[in-house]
Amino acid sequence: MASLFLTPTTTTVSSISSFSSLSPRQSDCYSCCSSTSLRSSHRRFIQRCPNLRLNKLYTRCSLTNIEVLNNIVTEEVDHEASQEASSCSVPVVHLDSEIHDTESTNLLVEGTFVDVILTTLPILSEEEQDVIAATPAHPAGLYALYASCLAGNLVEQLWNFAWPAAIALLHPSLLPVAVMGFCTKVAVIAGGPLVGRLMDLYPRVPAYNFLTTVQASAQLLSAAMIMQAHMAHASLETSVLMRPWFIVLVLAGAVERLSGLALGVAVERDWVVLLAGTNRPIALAQANAILSRIDLLCEIAGASLFGILLSKYETVTCLKLAAALMMWALPVVIGLTWLTNKLSYGVLDRTKCPQTCCRTSSGESDPHVDNLVDISMASIKHGLDEYMKQPVLPASLAYVLLCFNAVLAPGGLMTAFLTQHGLSPSLIGGFSCLCAFMGVGATFMSAQMVKHLGILKAGAAGLILQASVLTMAVGVYWSGALTNRTALLFFLGFIVLSRLGHMSYEVIGSQILQTGIPPSKANLVGATEVSIASLAESIILGVVIIANDVSHFGFLATLSLVSVVGAAWLFCRWLANPSDVQTSLLFVT
Repeated sequence: MASLFLTPTTTTVSSISSFSSLSPRQSDCYSCCSSTSLRSSHRRFIQRCPNLRLNKLYTRCSLTNIEVLNNIVTEEVDHEASQEASSCSVPVVHLDSEIHDTESTNLLVEGTFVDVILTTLPILSEEEQDVIAATPAHPAGLYALYASCLAGNLVEQLWNFAWPAAIALLHPSLLPVAVMGFCTKVAVIAGGPLVGRLMDLYPRVPAYNFLTTVQASAQLLSAAMIMQAHMAHASLETSVLMRPWFIVLVLAGAVERLSGLALGVAVERDWVVLLAGTNRPIALAQANAILSRIDLLCEIAGASLFGILLSKYETVTCLKLAAALMMWALPVVIGLTWLTNKLSYGVLDRTKCPQTCCRTSSGESDPHVDNLVDISMASIKHGLDEYMKQPVLPASLAYVLLCFNAVLAPGGLMTAFLTQHGLSPSLIGGFSCLCAFMGVGATFMSAQMVKHLGILKAGAAGLILQASVLTMAVGVYWSGALTNRTALLFFLGFIVLSRLGHMSYEVIGSQILQTGIPPSKANLVGATEVSIASLAESIILGVVIIANDVSHFGFLATLSLVSVVGAAWLFCRWLANPSDVQTSLLFVT
């Protein structure tokens, strides 16, 4: 009984009978030739598959259950593999000539069966492929991430509404809110690329928890400074920058916003892609929509909660309640972040690029404190280079232009403007809630727009809708009837409707950027984009600082409208001239 096993190549079994009929010397020669032929075939296999680690793998022929007629003769055969000469012992075995043809036939059938197993791959139907594309890679981890974002965003959105409302009660103009916003944007411009680079270098979960702690500490410090100003009945009419508590408030606000933006970039551009699956577009789109809804629902809840509290209690009491909520949410967010990684089987512990996490793309080592300024400048330059090289740059630039719209949108400036017009905090909170509800509706509408129009045409439709509605809002303002309560409500209503187009493009644009940016550069490019967007916001805030009187609001609103129209024009021009890369990435038809 003879059995033949060839690894990794195969040969015909019919040669066994002819091999057994040779003389001992002829058998030796035939064995050496066969061994050389097998090794040559093996080297050709390695050359065709250079990525396989087969440098140390040699072809062997194993013969079992052999009736040996003569002694085994061992000869030394020199050969080279992978440019290194080595020697091995090649056994030459003289076989019995009485080998039945049925055994050869069985061996041939077995070899054919193995080949079929190794070369046959299952083909999924279109329905099965859709099911896989809609199924997240780590659904349990995604649910934990949603819960973590819910707890963290609730506190963040509440504070985003609380601090401008509390500061606006101390001063009759837009100046303190504009100064706070301007300094915050400058900090994001300078520190955004560096923070994004550090997030790419260090492990995800520890870095995320550290920034969460930093953000909560900055929020608590800011709340303490504003409470001190209200309890001391401070006025901001003169020398804003000379007041110690305001300087601390500005610095804490800058740290809080920089940490929050870094956390948002990490979740939206990196974490959700890993948990949903890079090759599962439907699941990724659903995860993006759910994250947007969570953020908008938290905006609704935060603005409503603080608006109701501010209308019933004193400002200091409301700030104390907000501080208590911050302290409660911090351990909850950290625990849910750990649970996210646990339920996803440690997928967040994977390295972010083929290089090690301790090296940068330029071969530099970890940053140190002694050359922090140089590293920051190098990070900004490197981030700008990578940002300008991305294939979906026009879509990102359109988003940056939308950030010039810091006036005709729910935010600190609009809150201060409405407060100066005498609207109650509950009405201002209701306006913010309606804007957020429109955003929630946009997450559902954007899916239908993408289904019927395609992803790029849907983005263009959202931008055109926003520009059209804001044009009517600015027209109502310049009509001079804003002193009338009805005209003011129409003005706010148009802004609310504009959020439908704005949030549609934000959801669609997020998926465009996720598709076009490599995962190894997601944090760097995302943080650089946030920095450039902050530069746009800082420019408009600088204009607000110069024209801080409420009477100049119409001029500021016109500038915001021009930026939105420019974003729509830029995106439509890009859509009209699709490139090959755009077509391959986004399936433009």
